[in-house]
Parts: sequence; C-alpha cells; structure tokens
Amino acid sequence: MLEGKRQKQVAGMLNKELSDIFQRLGISMMDGGMISISGVKITPDLYEARIYLSFFQVADSFAALKKIEERSWEIKKELTARVRHQLRSMPLLTFYIDDSLDYVEKIEQLFKEIKKDNPQ
Repeated sequence: MLEGKRQKQVAGMLNKELSDIFQRLGISMMDGGMISISGVKITPDLYEARIYLSFFQVADSFAALKKIEERSWEIKKELTARVRHQLRSMPLLTFYIDDSLDYVEKIEQLFKEIKKDNPQ
C-alpha cells in the first residue's frame, strides 16, 4: 500500500524529532553500542507510528529495546511537547528492531561463500 503525502510528512517529522530526543536523553548510546532510528512508518489514520530502530554493536538488542520501551512514556512526553502545534493527537508509538542490516550481511556472506566455491 502506498503512503500518502501526509503520512510521509508526519513520519519525516517524527523521525527528525525522535532522533533529537534520543540524543538529548542519551538513548542513542546504550550498552556500549549505538542506536539510531532507521525509519518511521505511520498508519493512514495517523493513529499509530511504528519506529524501526537500528542497533550497532549492541550486545543484546532485545534487552536494549526493552529499556527503550520502558522509557517510552518519557520519549512520548518530550515528543508531544515538540509536535503539539503540528498534530491534533499524538500517535501511539511502537518500537521495532530493524534487522535489515543483519539480513544484508547474511546475503553478502552467502554470496562470498558461493563465489569461493565456484571460482571462474
């Protein structure tokens, strides 16, 4: 399903503001690694925002996600204060682990193995 113009605008605004909030609250550096927001998808009714987080050199990404979810009220409070003039209601924030980098790494590893097995 294609995203509408308003969905893209709201998602972009939330992405920018959440990145700033993560840095200000010290969430972007956690457990010896770095956490960044890789994307924000918002439902057509603007009721739910799905925030995809990318973890770099974090030992346990599920534990880090749990810590972020525990602080979600603090994140939402800060975000609400920042976007209160642009949105009528604050979307429900749901955090997900973005494993696309792991997937790309696995695919590249498979290609290397295939190339090693079949040199031409």
